[in-house]
Parts: sequence; structure tokens; C-alpha cells
Amino acid sequence: MTGSGRGLGLAYARALAGAGASVVVNDVDPAVVDAAVADIGGRTVGVAAAVGDTATADLLVTTAVQTLGRLDVLITNAGVLRDRVLWKMTDDDFDTVIGVHLRGTFTCARAAAIRMREQGDGGRIILIGSPAGQRGNFGQTNYAAAKAGIAAMARTWALELARSAITVNAVIPVAATEMTRTIPAFAPVIEEWERTGAPFPARLRHDEGFGTVEDVTGLITFLASDASKEITGQAIGIGGDKLALWSHPAEKEARFHDGGWTADEIAAGWAFTAESYGI
Repeated sequence: MTGSGRGLGLAYARALAGAGASVVVNDVDPAVVDAAVADIGGRTVGVAAAVGDTATADLLVTTAVQTLGRLDVLITNAGVLRDRVLWKMTDDDFDTVIGVHLRGTFTCARAAAIRMREQGDGGRIILIGSPAGQRGNFGQTNYAAAKAGIAAMARTWALELARSAITVNAVIPVAATEMTRTIPAFAPVIEEWERTGAPFPARLRHDEGFGTVEDVTGLITFLASDASKEITGQAIGIGGDKLALWSHPAEKEARFHDGGWTADEIAAGWAFTAESYGI
């Protein structure tokens, strides 16, 4: 599991270990990896490496196979943020986020798919998306693009790996983390929760689907299990009290004009209801 040294990733790792899985924990910081391995216990091993390049992906798969015997599940959770509006975003801001989220998901999933196909008895690939990738978010060109790409990868890989009994799904989590702390609507609630331990308001848990990292782990454990073997190619949201299935992009409305459409005819005939956008 990439990016599992803290936050949501650590919660996922704890839950899977609690369900009986042996876990390879990954984070870029060796101290964080060591702490996570000690915290989780059991048959847990750690790999300190930056996700993105092929070497790291191969190392993660090799570690799982050599120390734990095989690879049944991959979860791609590693991520970073470099939030800036379009006109202030640098090449490095863009490339760093795309490299970790999108390329890191690709290289790790490719390595896992190769191994799972060699094993010959299926597997689970769980990609971590975001509401930003489903709807867009102010100041997150890089992150939203990467997460939208991850949802597209899930649909594509579900097609390609179906004959190998390998399922691929994207999870869209919403929880109190360092990332969501940057969202103004959530920041004061998170701060109050950390200060007092008071549960999140019912309105947030129900209407916004916003809760703790532990609220997300049930879906991860389910998707990693045999019970989810018929579910693939989906984007599934979870947070607080809410479990949701996101729709795939589809044509919402259509108009037809014999002979095709000129610019003037489009202007005269435009009657579409605009889609909402943004978190």
C-alpha cells in the first residue's frame, strides 16, 4: 500500500492487518515507515521510497512477494499537494503532483498487474481518487487532473484485467486529514474535533459524507476481499455516514441538426442545461 505511513493510508493498513492481511507499508520518510510498522504489528514490512518511478513500483512488488509470499491486493494512496491557481502554478508544482499521483499509480498498478497475472488467480487493485477529480476544485489544476486520470485508469484497467479476474476500482474518500484541513469549510470542524474529541456534527457526517479516516476503512477492506469479486471499473465514494456510487461521464442531452452544426446554428439552438462543477 503506497502512502500508508500516516493519515488515510495508515488507517487502511491498520484495517487490513486487523482483517488478517499481511501488509507492505510505504512512505517516503523512513522514520514514518518504521513507526507505522511498529504501530500495525503482525506480518507488516516497510519500504521507504518515493512513489513515481518504475524502480519503486518493482521494489514494492518484490518486497511483498519475497517477504510475504505473494501479492493479492495493491492500494495506491501516495500523494502530495502543490495547490496554486493556474496563473501561479509552476512547472514543478504540476510535475510533482502528476508524478506522484498519476505516474505513481500507473507504475505501481502495472507492476502489480504483471505479478497478479503471473500468479494466475486474480487480485484486487484499489486506486484512491478524490472529489476534486470528479468535480474539479479551485487551485488544484494538478491534483484534480491527476485524480480524474486515476478514475479513467480504473475503468480502462477493469476492461484489460477482467479476463485475469483482477478487479480495479477507484475509491473517492472524504475524511479529516491534513489535505482536507486546507478546505475552509472543514478546517474549523477538524480543529474543534482535535481539541475536544467531540464527534463531527450529524449534518457533516450525513449530508457532506465527512468523518474520520476510520470511517473510510470499511470500503477498503470490502474491496480487498472476495466479497467484492463482481465489482470492478467503479468509482465509489465513502465518508462519514455516506457510501455512494459515482456515475461515469455520459452524454446528458443531445440535439440534432440535419447536415451538421455551424457556429451560428449552435448559438441559435443552444438549449442545454449546464452541469454544476466544483466541490
